[in-house]
Amino acid sequence: MDFWLLLSILDWVLFIPILLTVMYFTVFSIASLFSNHPHIPASKRQNRFIVFIPSYRSDATILPTVRAILGQTYPQRLFDVVVISDHQNEMTNFHLAQYPITLLTPNFDHSSKSNSLIYAVNNLPQFKIYDVAVVLDADNVVLPEFLSQLNDAYETSGTKAIQVHRVCKDRNTPSIALGAIFEEINNSVFRRGHITLGLSSALSGSGMALDFEWFKKNIVLTRGKCEDKELEALLLRDSIYIDYFDSILVFYENNFSTKSLNFQQDRWNKSQFRTILHNLRFVPFAIINKKYNFIDKVIQWLLTPRTLMMTVILLMSIILPFIYFSMAVKWWILASFICFIFALATPDYLIDQNWNKMMLQTPRVFLTSIYRHIHSVWFKKHLN
Repeated sequence: MDFWLLLSILDWVLFIPILLTVMYFTVFSIASLFSNHPHIPASKRQNRFIVFIPSYRSDATILPTVRAILGQTYPQRLFDVVVISDHQNEMTNFHLAQYPITLLTPNFDHSSKSNSLIYAVNNLPQFKIYDVAVVLDADNVVLPEFLSQLNDAYETSGTKAIQVHRVCKDRNTPSIALGAIFEEINNSVFRRGHITLGLSSALSGSGMALDFEWFKKNIVLTRGKCEDKELEALLLRDSIYIDYFDSILVFYENNFSTKSLNFQQDRWNKSQFRTILHNLRFVPFAIINKKYNFIDKVIQWLLTPRTLMMTVILLMSIILPFIYFSMAVKWWILASFICFIFALATPDYLIDQNWNKMMLQTPRVFLTSIYRHIHSVWFKKHLN
């Protein structure tokens, strides 16, 4: 086959799925600009909460997280805290045991947040009754009014699942600032933009509140490394709307680096692939029964992963001008447009003194990610 024909086919095979992904981002990024944030009225009903904190080798961050959740203005008789301390040192467990919490110390052969949550649910006292299950990460810090706000939001939403706004604690380096921007783009596109158009928000894995009985019944069905995707699928298959509250904050530690980006992206891609395979069989039923939230979620999972999308755009924009100049023009246009869309989805508070440094570092992050991924694949192949 002619080289130029092959090049043209490859060009369009790469361009079309990325263009569709950009169009998806465009719709919800613009929608996020029109998101309404009404005042959450105080609720007369006070729910009983159980807060799960899976902590895997998080000795450096778990104690501030526990102190923050215990320092709530919400009545202490109405919430319990369960820390699942997995592979943490004895001194950390000794300090945790001094707090009025339930401390569980499993020692899993295959550690995951899903396994920790299942272990916690299976070891709860039978006489304990809860209304809402809250999941936090071991590096999360919340404000004193967090549970009070969560209670009001849960009652206002009228649904069994809500997600709150995750915010990076510190942005003191360009790479961490880039990670914070990625998180806020996710908030704009997959959460705020979605609820503006009447669709379900995505879950973040932490800062989520779910009906306790539903959570207890369904968490045992999760098996993967990304239990939030599995819980999303289970919620939407049950026609449970996931609401999002931008004004309720959960602060998290961001250890973003090129290496961690590569690792997380590989983990998310594998989890996403497994989730798609498991849930595709439910799509015909969802179409027949007009379960639009579930259909949208499957479409979302089928999108080109963002890191891969930006990497391909960058490479094609650089390489194609030296091979066939006219082919590169559409990639340049697409690159400019997606940068504009990402800028729309980025909150103003992130435009600070690190912005210019971060923007200059972005191509290096993506190119280094490509190198690490190729090197990892090559190393595994030759090692075996």
